[in-house]
Amino acid sequence: MYAVIRTGGKQYRVAPEDVIEVEKISGDEGAIVQFSDVLIVGGEGEPKVGAPTLTGASVAGQVVAQKRAPKILVFKKKRRKNYRRTHGHRQNLTQVRITEIMLDGKSLSKAKAAAKPAAKKEEKKPAAKAEAKKPAAKTAAAKKPTAKAAATKKPAAKPAAKAKKPAAKAKDK
Repeated sequence: MYAVIRTGGKQYRVAPEDVIEVEKISGDEGAIVQFSDVLIVGGEGEPKVGAPTLTGASVAGQVVAQKRAPKILVFKKKRRKNYRRTHGHRQNLTQVRITEIMLDGKSLSKAKAAAKPAAKKEEKKPAAKAEAKKPAAKTAAAKKPTAKAAATKKPAAKPAAKAKKPAAKAKDK
């Protein structure tokens, strides 16, 4: 399940449990924010597209942190005119963790969020079995003799550098 939201003049593709950085939104850490400008909601089947926004759709998120972006230097110069100006800018940002996607008052993200951890646990079990088999394969490979000792040769010596020609003599006038 995903949604495309608009905030701060930009569009973001979000899914449950995503952490995004958007332009500053008022609210302390831990506060819940609602994004009502939802452009697209997709997932299973055809995505629902708004014109320009979907009515009744919203995305909820929790403020993780209020922070600032790295400084951007703006430098202006006009050559040969002794004109130089340096100006810096740091954008205020809000880090938001998306908690749920709602369409017509129904949460679409809770069922998907519960299904993801169960799928992750199943993936870990086969990996543990594969690791148990790997040490047996390494011991069989260790018994084989290596052919590297017989094949090692010393590198060929480089040819001596050619002697440089003497510099041309200057003519006297």
